[in-house]
Amino acid sequence: MPINDPNAKRESPMRSSTERARELRQTQTPYEAKLWKLLRNRQLEGYKFRRQVPIGRYFADFCCVDAKLIVELDGASHDDREEYDLLRDETLKSEGWRTLRIANRDLMRNEEGVWLTIEAALKEDESETEE
Repeated sequence: MPINDPNAKRESPMRSSTERARELRQTQTPYEAKLWKLLRNRQLEGYKFRRQVPIGRYFADFCCVDAKLIVELDGASHDDREEYDLLRDETLKSEGWRTLRIANRDLMRNEEGVWLTIEAALKEDESETEE
């Protein structure tokens, strides 16, 4: 099919990011499944979290739109990606998002501590909006 064919079907960028998000949700890691059990169904202070959400050109592991908070789980795949993660976090920050990074090992060793860390980040957002 020619490139300039007006009848050619074009894949919408939103559709492809939606499909990619769906794929990421279906192939979640055991760590992501564990954290999702804690965050789903408004279990954390009534905040609604979503998982594998496309935000700009990135996908957030978990995010709370109301609090503009992204929670990223970092495992071994992030060991050599510090520069990329820093750039990503700065880009998302410029769009009004806060990123909280949690190591997989921390989730496995101290689930309650992770819960309290996320809760504190949510409360930090509440106190900023009240000022």
